[in-house]
Amino acid sequence: MTNSNTCYRLTLSVLSFALLLCAIARVSTAAAQTSGSKLSVEERIGRIESAILPPVMIADTKNLTSTLAERMAALHVPGVSVAVIHNGQIEWARGFGVTKIGGPPVSVNTLFQAGSISKPVAATAILRLVQSGKLNLDMDVNQYLKSWKVPDSTFSEKSKVTLRELLTHTAGITVHGFPGYTTGQPVPSLVQVLNGQEPANTPAIRVDTTPGTIWRYSGGGYTIAQQLLVDVTGTPFPKFMHDTVLAPLGMTHSTYEQPLPKNRLPDAATPYRANGQPVEGGPHTYPEMAAAGLWTTPSDLARFAIAIQSSLASKSNRVLSAAMVRQMLTPGLGKWGLGLQIGGTSTNPHFGHGGADEGFISNLVAYNEGDGVVIMTNSDSGGQLADELLRTIAHEYGWPDFAPPQRSIVPLSDADFDKFAGYYQPPNAPSGAMVYFHIYREDTHFYSQITGQRSVEIFAASPSEFFASSVAAEISFDASPDSAVDGLVLHQNGRQTPWHRVPTEAAETAIAKLQQRIKDGVPSPGTDASLRRFITSWEEKGRPNYDDMEPGLAEAARKQAPQTAQIIQQLGAFESLKFVRVNPIGMDIYQGTFAHGEAEFTIAPLDSNGKVVERRWRVLP
Repeated sequence: MTNSNTCYRLTLSVLSFALLLCAIARVSTAAAQTSGSKLSVEERIGRIESAILPPVMIADTKNLTSTLAERMAALHVPGVSVAVIHNGQIEWARGFGVTKIGGPPVSVNTLFQAGSISKPVAATAILRLVQSGKLNLDMDVNQYLKSWKVPDSTFSEKSKVTLRELLTHTAGITVHGFPGYTTGQPVPSLVQVLNGQEPANTPAIRVDTTPGTIWRYSGGGYTIAQQLLVDVTGTPFPKFMHDTVLAPLGMTHSTYEQPLPKNRLPDAATPYRANGQPVEGGPHTYPEMAAAGLWTTPSDLARFAIAIQSSLASKSNRVLSAAMVRQMLTPGLGKWGLGLQIGGTSTNPHFGHGGADEGFISNLVAYNEGDGVVIMTNSDSGGQLADELLRTIAHEYGWPDFAPPQRSIVPLSDADFDKFAGYYQPPNAPSGAMVYFHIYREDTHFYSQITGQRSVEIFAASPSEFFASSVAAEISFDASPDSAVDGLVLHQNGRQTPWHRVPTEAAETAIAKLQQRIKDGVPSPGTDASLRRFITSWEEKGRPNYDDMEPGLAEAARKQAPQTAQIIQQLGAFESLKFVRVNPIGMDIYQGTFAHGEAEFTIAPLDSNGKVVERRWRVLP
């Protein structure tokens, strides 16, 4: 649903640099977090609970930490449940916080929605049928499907969709994920979801790219796989999953039943938004069970991970053989195996998957041998907490990955630093969108700040390289000791984003104008009319006017046109457009009302030729 300039999408990712700043309150030394000493399990849990580590630790100094309770409160996460795998066994499992505000505490048996962690568990059932010879990973899936068929398209004329491609997100299938259905909403059948027919709230699932050519995450692909399993086995999906995977692996608290049966609701956590408000109507219902429908506990998912480890080592093969697990864990495009993301090194490989349903965020990570962790939360902001817990647990257990790196600070004089001070901009920022990277000094402390976001203290790793302790990011400046500084490169999340220096006076003038426009709530000239033309062009011509767009945006819009057309059709007749606000970087936000729903539009100021350089939109829940 997003129309976006590719270069600028990369630029926008740096906003997370400031947003990840931790509200930290307690001080402990890095030396106190050693993993080599022999500790009891309770001591380990206590250390983790009392000192959540920052993304980067500074050597030979005190590092700021916070308690788990403090981080949960700051992030509005009512409850979290954890299970830690050590030496191939669940070493400990514990719940923290409450299942709902004012409700009972989280226990090890509290149920959470697993979101997309449903996928690798479902993939295991498919691989079980492959192993028994009932399915072939490389056969056209239409040979198995009965209730529904993958529609023919120009993309699949010569290359048919296969199960292997569905499980590895390489089938060229549309629809990334699913929002689910609130209490009282009609729930579509699986075929209605596949066809995008009412009451389905997502577009039709189709092939829009030649299968096998690219990696692109697709919940739609797993929904096709779910229908295939039902058609081949003649068994309801929840029962088949119970009999084939959940029961054999001892996942006794888990179920794919949607909605959760009423007698089990007392065991379930209540989902919450990132602002601390409960998800309206409680847990959503997901007919897309293979993609997002598993109710489970961290301990049950840990049993799943241990089963993979055990099968790989030929110690126990309750569901899959060692040979099949090796296939499952073989990375392909995008470093994905059959249902799992593959990471690590050749000496320490690991597998995992994240999950996000409305009001629930979870993460599963396990090494091929030995250790791992499952973290489940009942909040949309639980992802950050899960990341913080993961790095703290990884440090406690001495894992080769995920733990915060340790950096050293080199002395740097104020005068040496001041040559870096100033404003920087990305070279491909849309006209009128003011994204600045401000580097400045206050007394003896150095800071960086993205426009509209909080500042982050930075530390010198060398005369021209800096790092932050509150987020895993580094800055390198383009400068020799005797030359002027022309730019910098931000290194974060495996990306290198260049920024060029701009005159300080011009930047401060532009920022002041932006702040005034935000305060006054004034949209940029022409954005209202441009969005109206965009919407009505779809209604009248079945496509937008590409001549209204900057070439890069027009190219992206053409690629996304088939999916956009489906969404526009589902929204129905356009009724009204209302300006909402100006965002922190100067882009205008509008809300559009349609016969069957609402959408939010974000658009950058038009360029000097009146063309759109950046526009994104999403259907509102």
